[in-house]
Amino acid sequence: MLVVAEEIIQERGVDGFTLREAARRAGVSPGAPAHHFGHALGLLTEVALLGFRDFATALNEADARGGADPAQRLYEQCVAYVRFAIQYPARFELMFRVDKHDHSNREFVEVAEQSFQILENAIRAATRTPPRESLGPDAQGMLTAVWSMAHGFSHLALGGELGKPQRGGGSLETIMSSLLPRTLKHFLPVAQVTPDEPRKKADKARGRGRVAPEP
Repeated sequence: MLVVAEEIIQERGVDGFTLREAARRAGVSPGAPAHHFGHALGLLTEVALLGFRDFATALNEADARGGADPAQRLYEQCVAYVRFAIQYPARFELMFRVDKHDHSNREFVEVAEQSFQILENAIRAATRTPPRESLGPDAQGMLTAVWSMAHGFSHLALGGELGKPQRGGGSLETIMSSLLPRTLKHFLPVAQVTPDEPRKKADKARGRGRVAPEP
């Protein structure tokens, strides 16, 4: 049923989803989805939950690729963010439609918050804000700006806007490796971001015969 729901959203958008159509495509009685999920919101929330689980996994893996450099961690997360949106456009649309979520579903709320926490942790590292300390105004502003940038890039990529000649053209890979880091560095009070920064630092450290220090 989750696969069917995702197919409908892909074709018709979130607002075009109905339990009746989901039941028809799944080959079950019209009342079966409601009996199992309670209502349309229940089924949509389960699809969004699946999306946030995979999203958190992708962001965690990206964060690990960034190593100890907060700027690189944020760059890798932003790349993963955009790639996820392109790979799962229906889930991505639904995940950020709060009017289509059952907020009494505690598992959903917790998993959705986990993915946001991954981004926040990198911002804390960039601003040297301890885990138990509230983010200051500047750090909170940076968090909102980076999140907005990643989300905006995702929607522009899904709409095909980023590849237009008047937008600089180029493939998605070129945009990811060039335009995105150039944009991201304006938000960070740390070293400039480049896609191969960890490798450069590691090579430089080996040349000096020691490990590069953490920021």
